[in-house]
Order: sequence, then structure tokens, then C-alpha cells
Amino acid sequence: MLRLVSLLSALAAAAFAGTLAVPLTAPAAAAVPARDAADAPLSVSIDSLAPSTIPRKGPIRVTGSVTNLDTETWSTVNLYPFISDTPISSTAELAEASETDAEDDVGKRIVDPGPYFTIDELAPGETMQYSISVPRVRLLVTAPGVYWFGVHALGAGPDGTRDNTADGRARTFLPLVPAATTKVVDTALVVPIRGAVRHESDGRIAGLSDWTRTLSTGGRLRGLTDFGLAAGDRPITWLVDPAITDAATRLTEGNPARSLAPTLEPGEPDSTESASPSPDASPEPTDDGSDAADADTPEDPDLAAASAAATQWLERLHTGLEGSEILGLPYGDVDVSGAAAHNPKAYARAHKRTGTELAPWGLPLSPAVSSPSGYLSPAAVELAAADSQVLLTDRMFRGRAPAVATTGGHTVVVTSSEAATGGPGPDESLAPVAVRQRILSEAALRLATTGQPPLVVTVPSSWDAGSSTGFFEGLDVDWLHLTTVDTVAAHTGREVDADTLSYPKAQQAAELDATDFAAATALAHAGDTLQNLLTRNDRVGGVVRDEAMTDVSFADRRDPTISQASASRSREWIEERLRMVDVAAPPSVILASGSGRFSATVTNGLDQPVTVRLEAETDPLLTVTVPDKDVEIGPGSRTTILLHASSEATGVRNARLVLTDSEGAPLGTSDSLPFRSSRVSSVIWLILGTGLALLFATIVIRLFRRIRAAATSA
Repeated sequence: MLRLVSLLSALAAAAFAGTLAVPLTAPAAAAVPARDAADAPLSVSIDSLAPSTIPRKGPIRVTGSVTNLDTETWSTVNLYPFISDTPISSTAELAEASETDAEDDVGKRIVDPGPYFTIDELAPGETMQYSISVPRVRLLVTAPGVYWFGVHALGAGPDGTRDNTADGRARTFLPLVPAATTKVVDTALVVPIRGAVRHESDGRIAGLSDWTRTLSTGGRLRGLTDFGLAAGDRPITWLVDPAITDAATRLTEGNPARSLAPTLEPGEPDSTESASPSPDASPEPTDDGSDAADADTPEDPDLAAASAAATQWLERLHTGLEGSEILGLPYGDVDVSGAAAHNPKAYARAHKRTGTELAPWGLPLSPAVSSPSGYLSPAAVELAAADSQVLLTDRMFRGRAPAVATTGGHTVVVTSSEAATGGPGPDESLAPVAVRQRILSEAALRLATTGQPPLVVTVPSSWDAGSSTGFFEGLDVDWLHLTTVDTVAAHTGREVDADTLSYPKAQQAAELDATDFAAATALAHAGDTLQNLLTRNDRVGGVVRDEAMTDVSFADRRDPTISQASASRSREWIEERLRMVDVAAPPSVILASGSGRFSATVTNGLDQPVTVRLEAETDPLLTVTVPDKDVEIGPGSRTTILLHASSEATGVRNARLVLTDSEGAPLGTSDSLPFRSSRVSSVIWLILGTGLALLFATIVIRLFRRIRAAATSA
């Protein structure tokens, strides 16, 4: 009896310490209600997991952290691994599992020998690291598939009591693939470099602090770049908006305003490609009074920080891009679906601007069409250029989505929407380990699918990748072959009718509309006019067109009014300078004989030479003839232009002189003047002529008489 009491006391003490070894087959929370994850006092993370699959032998090592979310101190926090009994055997089951409530029991706690790690005390808000090693022999699973795996934390609360319910948990997926398998799944990871590019009214890159943040350590673009760099020599695919690298380059150059300064030598012909500036051309210093910073002005600390961040980021990105597959988005990441509905030419220009090389390094790229959500309208797919790679989410396909499809003459690579969602929670679903394990699990389940269809995963463009240590090492398994989108596209595709593609109404409603594209188009036209006005500048039009493309970006869907306002401010800046070239007509012109000449004065208020034309708008009874030639005017100069006018009727007629660029586009300056015609009839001229003849005859007779009288008197 005494021995029985002693045994019961020992068991009770062990239970109080959280080290009671229960049978492996016992449920993780036997007969104890699960605690809602949102109310769990402890937060547990999995920061590393190696190996990334269930090994044939050897331990699985897990590290992470435990954070006390409570307002009271917790003590003797014991950590145990857990694993599920049966595997997930299909991607559909995996998708369903990822939506499982965080408080649901999905596996059995491994308590033998247990605990695997203990944190003696955890104060409110405090975080402590843990490290556990789970022998393979403790994982009593043999069937291939994907298993739940994770860590439970059980502690003593403020009142010193504990129970068998996890006070914090972290979960992920862990695949088991037979060592003897000879199958391989082609897997392509796509790293997007895209986002909003805003401009000040004078063309400078706007939001310097935002650029500093996103390009610095811990920022979004820096994190994605570092993630790609972590791949090392492994193949990945970069999806890049060239406007991003151009903007970063501008920051490293001091973020200059758009320049009106000469880009052509005197006598050199103007370029006909006004909308296609040289990709590696650096903007010239501004010397036209367009709010350029003076050389003696102290350096802006915000600009200095952004420039430093951009310099370092570009260096890292260049390292990651070299030797990798680069897919180039339409310049500015133009909303292709919106363009297909409202302005197809906007996409065509952006596609052409992207070209086949990525500035500033001249790295080769292939054009592509994709959206951050993976959705493109059927019209956008049809609009895509023949040489562009099209990427679509698998959610656009009814039933089981193909890995590669052929639609509307385009080869479409289908990306996995589920793989990009990461882990199941309650810990961070997009933590690097969670994302990696989801990718591995999706690939492992494809091994059981006929033909082992490839897997393409576009990591979220908003992803904060954090530390990528161990991410790619975990993908180094025999049955997963990292490759590129181009390689996946070579797989045989299934023919899919574009009309059957699913394009949700919410996506259609989010598209940029005609107003957005009209604002960008107006800005581009203003830039072309400015370039045509300037005698020796053949780049400013292309620079402005680049800015306009960024105003119809997928990123602008979040708040189109911002991009509309930006385009409007830039257009007003340009139009203000166009109006600095002015024409002045005389107050009025009198056409005494129904026709005559007069002059107009054109003044150039810019610090750059300009080339203009003059046009006249009149009523049908008045004709004003202007010289059919360009007129060049030097900086700060004026010139007089001689014109001819004629009227077919008497009375007052009005005309308006309009100043245009060399292509005939109005500059926005004009002057009006009245013409008074006093045309006289032929009868009046006859009477006047007769009168003059009589006058001259009378004069002659009188002279003759005087001469004769003088001779007689002599």
C-alpha cells in the first residue's frame, strides 16, 4: 500500500512538472478542451527545421522562439514536438489542411523522453530561444505523404497550475518521400521586383523615406533581393519592372529633375524616337530654371539616405540577377487588364520600352505579362505580345488547373496560388520556414500525380522574407529539381479556351479605368510637345512617357486618385514651361485695299533654344498666310514673323494666332487681333483717277500761260 502511495505521488509530481511520459498514441490534448490560439498566452515560432523532410534515419532539429503574450510571468515552460498519425495525400487535402483552425488538434505530442526543452521563466513580453532534436525513431510514420509537424509549449501560469493543453503552438508541414523514389518534380521559384513609383511634379522620384525603407535591410525590396541572393548558384526566375531599377538609379544620381538641357550637339538631327530614350542615358543637369537644386545647397539628408540605400541595393540585385533568368514586366508594371479594356496602346508602349535588356547593366531579359494577384483578364492574355511569357494563377482555371496551358496562341505558365500562401499558422504563415515547407509539400504531392507536373511559385510581392538562412538548403532534395519558368514553359501545355478562364468581378472592378489612362496619356502628350519645342533636346519626351507609364501601374489600383493627381501635377509643370514661349500680335490691322502685311512677335522665356511654328485661325472671309517653316529662337530671345492677310469683304474680321511646336501641337499660347478691311470699288477708282487727271491738266495749262505771259512782257 505504501509503495502504491509513493508511486502515485511520483506520478503527480511528474505531471506537475510537465514531464509525464504518456503513450505516443495518446491525443495531444486528451480530454482537455483546446485553448483558442488567439487567447494563447504563449507564441511559438519555428525559425529553422532541418532536415526539411522526414529522413530515413537521424534526428530532426528544430529551433525557434517562445514569447510571453500574457501580462503575468510564466514558468517551467516545457516544449514538445508533435506529428500527425496519417499523411495528407493530395494537394486538395493540403489546401484544406492549411485552413485548419489554429486550436484544432492535428497531431500527437511526443513526450518520450520529454520535455525536449525547458524555459525556466518567461516574463511578460519576453522572448526566449529554444532548440530541440527529435530522433527519427520517435516519428512513428512510414506512409509517404505530408504530415503535420510542430511544437507545443506547456507552462505553469501565474497561479502555478498547469494542464495538458498547449499554452502555445507552432505548426508546419513535413513531407515523407521514400528514399528509393526516382521521380523528379521541376520547380520554379519566381521572385518579383515590382511596386509603386511616384514622381514629383518636376520629375524627381517622390517618397524618399519610403524608398530608403524598402531598399534597406528589413525592407520589402531588400528582403526579396536578399532572398534571391540566398539561392546562390541555384536557378531562380526574377520578375522585374524596369521602372524600379531606373528609379533606384535616379536616386544614386542625386534624384535630378527632368531636364530641358541640350542632349544634341548643334546641327545634330533630332531623334524620331521621342518615347524611347536610351535606357542607360543619365539625365542631364537642369539649367532652365525648373526648380533645380543649386550646387551650393547642402545635401538633403533624406536624399542622402535614399541614395545610399539604392546604391547598396542595386549592387546586391545585380549580383543576384547575373546568370539568372530575368522576366521583364511592361515598363511601369502597367495594368495590362485595364489597358486591354481602355487603352491597348499603353501596354504596347510599355512592352516596347521594356525591350530585351535591363538597365543599368544591360542584362538580357525576356518580356513577360503577370499581375501581383496572378489574375489577368482574357482580353489581357489576348493582348500580350507574342514574345511575352504569360503567368496566370491556377485559380483562373476551372477544375484541376494544368501546369502549362495554351490559350489564344500564347503559352501560359500556371502558378500555384496555394504554395504561395505559406504555412497553416497560428505562427506567421509567410515565415521563411513555413513557405519553404509548403513548397516542398506541394512538390512532394505532385510525385504521386501522373507525369509529375511542374510546380511554379511566385512568392508574394509584399513578402517580407526575413532571414533566408537554410531556405534553399532545405530544397536540396533528390526529388525536387529547381529550374526556371522558361524550362517549365517547354512542358506540353493543355489547350484552354480563353472564354473559360475565370476572372472574378472583384478583379474587373479593381482595374484602372479610362480616366486613369487618359491622365497618363495627357501627360505623355505634354512631354512629346515639350521635346518637339526644344531645339536640342531629344530625350525629355521619353522621360515623361516613362513617368506616365508608372501612373497606370498595378500598384496604382490601391488608390488611383494619387496617380491621377501626380500625372496632373506633372502635366501642369510642363504646360507652364510651354507657355513661357509666347506670341504677341498687333492691336489691330487695317487692310486698306483688302490685303496687306503685318508682323507678330514670338518671345522665348526659356533658357533653352526652341523651335516653333505659327498657325492662324480665321473666319471663312479672312485669310492669314503664315510662313510654312520652323522658326528657331534662342534662349531668352524674341523674333518677328512677317505675315500676310487678305479679306474678301469690308468690315471687321477676327483672327487668332496660335503658337505650336514643330509638329503642330499647340503650346497653349495664342493672341487674337481684329482686321478692318476698307476695300474701294472700281467706280470710285475711276472717279478718283479722272479727278487727278483734270488736276494735272489744270496745272499744266496754268504753267503754260505763265511762261507765255512772261515771254511777251520781255
